[in-house]
Amino acid sequence: MKVAIVILNYNGKTLLEQFLPGVLEHSQEATVYVADNASTDGSVAYVKEHFSKANLIINTQNGGYAKGYNDALKDLNEDVFVLLNSDVEVTKGWISPILEALQKTKNLVAVQPKILDYKNKDYFEYAGAAGGYVDALGYPYCRGRIFNTLEKDLGQYNDTQQIFWASGACLFVKKEAFQNAGGFDEDLFAHQEEIDLCWRMQQQGGGIQYIGSSTVYHLGGATLGVENPKKTFYNFRNSLLVMLKNNKRASVWPILCIRMLLDGVAAWQFLFSGKQSHFFAVFKAHLSFYSLAPRFLKKRMKQSKKMKYYQIKSIVWNYFIRKKTTFNILKKHI
Repeated sequence: MKVAIVILNYNGKTLLEQFLPGVLEHSQEATVYVADNASTDGSVAYVKEHFSKANLIINTQNGGYAKGYNDALKDLNEDVFVLLNSDVEVTKGWISPILEALQKTKNLVAVQPKILDYKNKDYFEYAGAAGGYVDALGYPYCRGRIFNTLEKDLGQYNDTQQIFWASGACLFVKKEAFQNAGGFDEDLFAHQEEIDLCWRMQQQGGGIQYIGSSTVYHLGGATLGVENPKKTFYNFRNSLLVMLKNNKRASVWPILCIRMLLDGVAAWQFLFSGKQSHFFAVFKAHLSFYSLAPRFLKKRMKQSKKMKYYQIKSIVWNYFIRKKTTFNILKKHI
């Protein structure tokens, strides 16, 4: 299998300077591409001057994560795409175990490695950790990370495991499966588009895995930090849109009502915590959801089949009320 590592960049010159050398050093079996989303910080010129082994793809606009990758990948011929954030440090041998699994397992279409925190390397990182799931209400969580509780890496997830979604911070995906699923949904722009993609690929019979024998370190928040209200906006809005689009069960309607009520609770918590901009971001997210709902209802009609997408009914209830704050404790009560 031929492998393409594609790093999407938007005004990330300093990140490329820090992390791209390691990617080139530890990825000899792959072709490395930097896909630039119309940066204005001299990123393109910098890559041309300092990294002759990195191939450049120039996008004409900043279409976010979704459109940026759709545009960048459309003309690549490799069998496997590795979508890698520009703020990820890779390690020696990180590709081999995942590539081996993709070659051996016919229906395996997407994989993520163990993702640890670059700033605190003994702990899992928020965006993906040891593989992702969603609960019945569509709230995402991970092995190694539930809400803001990050587990220390003690080898508890040094395994290979079927998961529901693989992190977009470091996503291995077969080209054929990516194209058959229609790529990323560009209406999502950024955040949770990998959950949507993984959901659709599973509807088409594909499998998603986490492989803990491969490790990378993610800096996180390089584009939108956790304190940025835009991140709150996209997370709240896109979670609702992904649920509306992909949950083919009739139960999606009461689920969306419950989610909106819980979103309202979260919004007031932001306000009482002095985070007024996040309070308004939640309500802007709902207004945007309403405006996009007709379009996503049409997409919903095109989805192939019903499928069970969750292991537990409510991660909110288990985490905040029952105090099941780590995945292995949670798993015992599923």
